[in-house]
Amino acid sequence: MELPAIKLPQIDLPFDIPVLMHPPVDHFIIALPVIVLLLEIINLFTKKRAIGVVSFFLLILTVIAAVAAYLTGSVDGKEAWPLLNEAAQGELKEHKLLGTYLMFASVVVLAFKMLSAMLSRGLMKALYILVLILFTAGILNQGHEGGELVYEYGVNVQKVQELDDELFDLKEELEEIEEENQPAEPKEKEVDTAVTTVAPIAPVVESIKTVEERTKEIVTEVEEVVKEVKSEVVPQEEKPQIATH
Repeated sequence: MELPAIKLPQIDLPFDIPVLMHPPVDHFIIALPVIVLLLEIINLFTKKRAIGVVSFFLLILTVIAAVAAYLTGSVDGKEAWPLLNEAAQGELKEHKLLGTYLMFASVVVLAFKMLSAMLSRGLMKALYILVLILFTAGILNQGHEGGELVYEYGVNVQKVQELDDELFDLKEELEEIEEENQPAEPKEKEVDTAVTTVAPIAPVVESIKTVEERTKEIVTEVEEVVKEVKSEVVPQEEKPQIATH
């Protein structure tokens, strides 16, 4: 079930909220409701007024921490938004929406605490405890989703931002290289055309080379035959002439 969207008016603060203040504030908004719930459960048995007063002041701190978590989360969210993909941006929107509801819920819990203290009725006390349990469960769920944003999507993690910057630079260099190589494509096509044109002449050249080689072989064979014939021909010896007187 999706929560209806809430759009709060833009409030200009007299001071600037530094980036990465959301994580330390979250520790307070998560711990305070848990402590208040434990105190209220203990006070159901001890029924000490001092415990009720302490839980009341802790709830006031919870409201302040919820407002601080919303403001710091808005600053960190704007810082991380451009570096996130669509899935992470969707998760961040849901996280901010639930945080807005929890900020208003903290005021509701404080109001129930005041009513239970003024009326001093068992039904009101039980209703207050129930609202406090639901609020604490919502805060714990919000903290879990915030952890997923950090560990799964790297929201506001410096190393992830550095890697994203390097990846962006590499993409730009790749695009520049692709643009530089685009004019070279027609030349490659011209070379392919030239090779295709010369290709039919290749068989003729090979046949000419074959004829020349065969002619050389025939000439060599003829020379060898002539040498053999010459070696077989033996010159006749001249007979000496006998003088007759």
